[in-house]
Amino acid sequence: VHVSFDNGGHWQSLRLNMPATSIRDLVIKDDDLVIGTHGRSFWILDNITPLRQLSAQLASRDAILYEPQAAYRIRWNMNPDSPLPPEEPAGQNPPDGAIIDYYLKDKVQATLLEMMDPNGKLVRTFTSNDTLYEIPNVNIPLYWIRPQQILSAEKGSHRFLWDLRYAPLNIPASYPISAIYGSTAPEPSSPWVMPGTYSVKLTVNGQTYAQSLVVKMDPRVKSSMEDLKRQYDLSVSCYHNREKLTNAIQEIGLVRSQLKSLESKIKGPLLARLQDIDQKLAALESRSSASALARLDDSLTSLFSILQDTDMPPTRQAISAFEEINPRFDQAMASYAAVKKELSSTNEALKKAKLTLVKF
Repeated sequence: VHVSFDNGGHWQSLRLNMPATSIRDLVIKDDDLVIGTHGRSFWILDNITPLRQLSAQLASRDAILYEPQAAYRIRWNMNPDSPLPPEEPAGQNPPDGAIIDYYLKDKVQATLLEMMDPNGKLVRTFTSNDTLYEIPNVNIPLYWIRPQQILSAEKGSHRFLWDLRYAPLNIPASYPISAIYGSTAPEPSSPWVMPGTYSVKLTVNGQTYAQSLVVKMDPRVKSSMEDLKRQYDLSVSCYHNREKLTNAIQEIGLVRSQLKSLESKIKGPLLARLQDIDQKLAALESRSSASALARLDDSLTSLFSILQDTDMPPTRQAISAFEEINPRFDQAMASYAAVKKELSSTNEALKKAKLTLVKF
């Protein structure tokens, strides 16, 4: 398979990873190139939009951000339970999300990719300085897990995938039983974005390149935009509240470890004051009461999963559950803010005693 950019004047190979074989048919379907071989197999090159857009003028630039093809918000993995064995013959699905193609003439110090919603609000950010998340101890072979992707700053052509979700929460990854060999993504902790026209911005060496990205809904979904918006609004609220809870729980763990290290250096009323603060933090951190942070996080996690597991409007029960959790969330965060205020004044006493301050 060859491609020409000057009406057949010159040709170059488009073989990529294809074997050397006789090709009997070639069809362009939407943005994909489909090839049938003499061996009765077929190959699909997903997303040929860069080939359509590339020109001599573009090729002379230091960087190119191609206009992305339309992305479909689709539930890519529909396996109901146990996965297919790796030896089971199966085709490879196209990438699940928005495919962002870009080109760098030379290696650069850093790259920045930003996704903006139709209102211009920042939804997701990727940089070449991002780090890979740590894979926790799991009871599955690691070859089932999807390789992680970092935005590249190297010379050449690059393809990056955005999963059409907000940034995941900073919590340990977990993986579903409905796995796909070599491509099992973590259970999502962030919501889908709504269908609409988004802006993609690539920043390289201080220069920003922008393109539009159309996100469409799975055509099999018949829910109205109003219903999807109701689902989205509740999901985003759960997500942001979980984000606050996650940060608070991690902060409490850090503060309590500092308090423990100070106990042997302090006596008298100041020690009693720190111990009282530690008890309050322990109560907030636990699952002992309905307004404890960890218990609230459990409730919001369950509600978020219910809302995001289907492309349907939220049920009355889900809405009632959210309305019941919200006051408890506000109460818990107010209690935590009060303890932090108490910690700030305690730091003044520690400072006078020439002791290490508690950081939070």
